[in-house]
Amino acid sequence: MVSEFWLIVGLGNPGRTYDGTRHNMGFMTADELARRWAVSFSDHKGLAEVGRGIMRLNGGSVKFLLAKPLTFMNDSGDAVSSIATYYSIAVNRIVVIHDDMDLDFGRIKVKAGGSSGGHNGIKSIDRSLGSNAYARVRMGVGHADRGSHARDNVVGWVLGGFDADQRKRLPDYLADGADAAETIVMDGLAQAQEKFNGR
Repeated sequence: MVSEFWLIVGLGNPGRTYDGTRHNMGFMTADELARRWAVSFSDHKGLAEVGRGIMRLNGGSVKFLLAKPLTFMNDSGDAVSSIATYYSIAVNRIVVIHDDMDLDFGRIKVKAGGSSGGHNGIKSIDRSLGSNAYARVRMGVGHADRGSHARDNVVGWVLGGFDADQRKRLPDYLADGADAAETIVMDGLAQAQEKFNGR
């Protein structure tokens, strides 16, 4: 039987070294959702921190699981597929929140399916689920110099921190990302796209 739960996954890398880095936008947004809905995390098979919550918005309520993989970004799919299988959650009830270098800081795009855009966490999830039909909240972090040492620049960029202006804007931005995930769950993908993609 397919579960009534939604699964919301924030991507990032575990460990203090990576706290506050661009690649951890998903973790930070998941933490915002956890704060809003009083979700406490506990260990799921050493693969992820997972918590349960109930979203109550616009007169409706939805049960959801909130997850932060502990597998490091490139193996995020191991955690996502394990949780989805364990709780019998259908792919179209999964929302993944992640950083995106193709969008400027502060921009959000909501989508389902499509290319991974070179994001290793998304590639891993596509592979593990055998599908890309889940919803994604793409959180812009801007992009590195794509010069002669492009790969090194990209790694340094996503594992780097935010500048002073971005740090000031970050709480509002994370709140918007959390709003986008909530809108997908409560009102559907099309409404979330209409609300966030044009900003």
